[in-house]
Amino acid sequence: MTPATIALDKAKIDYQLLEYQHETGNAFGLEAAQKLNLAVELVFKTLVAELDTGKLVVAIIPVAQKLNMKQLAKAAGAKKAAMASPDKVQRSTGYVLGGVSPVGQKKPLATFIDASAAELKTIYVSGGRRGLDIALAPADLAQITRAKPVPLTQG
Repeated sequence: MTPATIALDKAKIDYQLLEYQHETGNAFGLEAAQKLNLAVELVFKTLVAELDTGKLVVAIIPVAQKLNMKQLAKAAGAKKAAMASPDKVQRSTGYVLGGVSPVGQKKPLATFIDASAAELKTIYVSGGRRGLDIALAPADLAQITRAKPVPLTQG
């Protein structure tokens, strides 16, 4: 059990847990796709960015894509965004890098999910620790995280 699975159970949201043996390195999302034999378009990474206002926000994007900071800042009503420091991410979410789930974070943050997720039946996100992914419907993920669907990746 992780805070993510506890939150999903409490909200009565259907999900499936998938585990794999995490190796060293930091291409966590790509590793999950490879080890779980999933198309990279279905596996999403959870990134925490800091706005120029000092607020932290969450971006959920496909693992093979790069986050467009300008689009994230615009969606969040700020001028600029940059990746948050690992310390800030861990303090705010309660998760370690590579295991940051968009669900069950210690402090709920404004969350944005890449618009491409809406076209998919199921997506995979971190389950709250390295080597654990959750499969669920994008609409359910958006509901529990109050995520707004917006274009977030670089063209």
